[in-house]
Amino acid sequence: MRRHGMTRKRLLAAFAAMASAAGLFGAAVTAAFAEGSVPDGDVVDVGTAAQLQAALAAASPGQTIRLGAGTYRGSFVATKPGTATAPITVTGPSTAVLINDGPSGEAPSCPAPTAGWDSGYGLWLYGAPYWHLQGFTVQESKKGIVADDSHHTVIEGVRVHRIDEEAVHFRRSSADSVLRDSTISHTGLVQAGYGEGVYLGSANSNWKCHGNSGGVDRSDRIQVLGNHIGPYVAAEGIDVKEGTEGGVIRGNTFDGQGVSGQNSADSWVDVKGFGYVIEGNTGTFASPGTFANGYETHNPGTTPSFPNGCGNVWRDNKSDLGGVGQYAIKITSTSKCSERPNVVYASNTVSRAVNGLTNVPVTP
Repeated sequence: MRRHGMTRKRLLAAFAAMASAAGLFGAAVTAAFAEGSVPDGDVVDVGTAAQLQAALAAASPGQTIRLGAGTYRGSFVATKPGTATAPITVTGPSTAVLINDGPSGEAPSCPAPTAGWDSGYGLWLYGAPYWHLQGFTVQESKKGIVADDSHHTVIEGVRVHRIDEEAVHFRRSSADSVLRDSTISHTGLVQAGYGEGVYLGSANSNWKCHGNSGGVDRSDRIQVLGNHIGPYVAAEGIDVKEGTEGGVIRGNTFDGQGVSGQNSADSWVDVKGFGYVIEGNTGTFASPGTFANGYETHNPGTTPSFPNGCGNVWRDNKSDLGGVGQYAIKITSTSKCSERPNVVYASNTVSRAVNGLTNVPVTP
């Protein structure tokens, strides 16, 4: 596992100085919240990794876990569900930084919280629907934020950067979730081909582990709204996996600088799902990087069968391909989508493209 010793030392020093100057966790707070203890009530203030771990373990519907500024280093896993009327919230400033130095221990055959094993994820929701994550930073972990079997997760205003693999992953049918107003950069530091900014669902080769809805990962209807993704996101800014349906990708800014080209990662957004609306996004590319097209569709076959890569809509997207990219929107196959064609509206615009806006007829 890669270590970032000098960077971490500088961060620790900076955050320690900041916390000391602000007096955020003085003697009164320390006395009120002993190491690892969790007070009763709707708001739980935490200032150490042990306090955060204890708060996550004891979380109940309607509770807010409030992070103070500082560095939280450890394994942070949430397995308690919130409810539609009483979600569980974790909130903090951007100077509240979660770091996981893992993985460590013996991993199970499929990822699940297991005694003696640390996944290395910065923050992991597992079987924990209706959580709201707000404001804080996750960095220097194997993966950033992972939601497994955790539908109706809302992630907003977070920063996820300097991550070994992907930044935010909605997995195991974590449907009806939202990622908004967040910043993602510098992913894939160890595994460039797995360094996606946002990952929706699972590749069908992983459904044996993550296919918990009739053998499929149905992370459907996820909305990715108003985020800044890049630069140096080594794989796709957003990877929409097969078997997922009905999501919305709107109002995001993609900076493709640093995309690696590894594992076919050469676009801002790769769409293998179906019935997505992709609108009002802005994308740019500048060297270095391996960049083929702004948006791409692909049509993998799966069992059970889905119209993968079909029935998606692009409108009002602005693409600057930097004189390198071929098309703003590359539709890989029209024949495989004859019953549910992809639609590219004329409201999309492109500049500095090698070939143009798209390889299919546009819809007025």
